[in-house]
Amino acid sequence: MKTQSPASPPFERYVPLAAVAYCQSLWQQHEFQFRVTRPRRTRLGTHVFRPQTGHEVTVNANLNPAGFLITYLHEVAHVVTVREARRRPVPHGAAWKSNFRRLLLPVLTEAVFPLSVLEPLQVYAQNPAASTAGFQPLAQALQSLDTPLAETLTLHHLREGETFQFHHRTFVRGPLRRTRVLCVEQATGRRYTVPAHASIERAEEHE
Repeated sequence: MKTQSPASPPFERYVPLAAVAYCQSLWQQHEFQFRVTRPRRTRLGTHVFRPQTGHEVTVNANLNPAGFLITYLHEVAHVVTVREARRRPVPHGAAWKSNFRRLLLPVLTEAVFPLSVLEPLQVYAQNPAASTAGFQPLAQALQSLDTPLAETLTLHHLREGETFQFHHRTFVRGPLRRTRVLCVEQATGRRYTVPAHASIERAEEHE
């Protein structure tokens, strides 16, 4: 039995038009709750399963259509993987990779994605990672679709050695470690790993 409301989510507002019907069909087929949320600093989307309410998928509202679609399919792949598993699956293990790759295949076309995104996405789909941020060519292609006036600055935009503010604390950007960046807090010298797609602010400069 479905737990979400009968009305279909307004996918036409968020994903490429050529993928609207596909997104809706996945929502109907796999029966999960879906919400578009306010931007979050450390995640683009989520999948949660609760025995009382079932599966829920969320995606950040501020993603461009290509990024929104990829994130949506990423989370739907979690729904499929959990439903197929006899025991708790590895979050981004072989089963999830297989399901995500299968869900991506119908939209790997220029009718859905611009060529600048499609080419690195095809490479990424061969062995998808926990986050697109871990594959620089795809991450950069998706960022290039954001409007120049976008106020959101992510850790990806900074070079190693640059300072930034995150949660009202100042850090120095270090090297990328798969999907996270090793950073050093200026005040304490402590090291932290911050998601590469986390929204940050440039540190204020004082003369």
